[in-house]
Amino acid sequence: MQTAQPITLVLGATGKTGRRITQRLEAAGLPVRHGSRDANPPFDWQDRSTWDAVLQGVHAAYISFQPDLAVPGALETVQAFTDLAVKNGVRKLVLLSGRGEIEAQQAERVVQDSGIDWTILRASWFCQNFSEAHFLEPIVQGELALPVADVAEPFVDAEDIAECAVAALTQPGHTRQLYELTGPRALTFAQAVTEIARATRRTIEFVAVPADAYRQALEQEHLPPALIDLVLYLFTAVLDGRNTAVADGVQRALGRPARDFSDYVQRTAAAGTWGGEHA
Repeated sequence: MQTAQPITLVLGATGKTGRRITQRLEAAGLPVRHGSRDANPPFDWQDRSTWDAVLQGVHAAYISFQPDLAVPGALETVQAFTDLAVKNGVRKLVLLSGRGEIEAQQAERVVQDSGIDWTILRASWFCQNFSEAHFLEPIVQGELALPVADVAEPFVDAEDIAECAVAALTQPGHTRQLYELTGPRALTFAQAVTEIARATRRTIEFVAVPADAYRQALEQEHLPPALIDLVLYLFTAVLDGRNTAVADGVQRALGRPARDFSDYVQRTAAAGTWGGEHA
């Protein structure tokens, strides 16, 4: 008698990392349950009545909390979901965390104290923030203005995060491991924009602006106040130099070096995401 393959639940299945993880698992022929509001059954972090259905029959789960583990109430929500996952028989949890965030590290401890197998992916800023998020439109328009000083960040490729997550979800050897995931070198935002400009053969400027001016700009775009507070927290608190050091998490998890920012830029420029001519 054949037994059904265990299901892997991917929360945030339509997001930057979740989408890539889901694609890899499905390409390997593994059963995947998409954790998103549009899936069937649907999943919503803000509606706990949706949690039970998505956890039925799940062996392993990838936890990506939206919008960020730093928002008020995130810790309690992750605690409640973790407790329910354990109650439903989930045997493995993989948590996407963030470097330099006290709140994220508190959420890590929730998963570490769950009593079941876990892996923590503590990631730096994503390369894909320049192409799949709020930075994309300004870059296409030719000027990215941010409230960040001349601080370097070792941007990590979401492809690397996804590969690490899939390894942790499906392979032995990652039990109770905390992987700090970064790229192989740190760049300032100005240097990152320069690389994008060079690859697209376009003129793209980076402008450092005061936090108050950036807040006003976001308010003019009618972003929710809580989201504005979160964005400014990440820029002023997390991007203060504490996360500039390069870590070896990708090498430890996958046995190979992390992808470089230039690899991401060349790939993204070739796809025409930023316009211009690929160098």
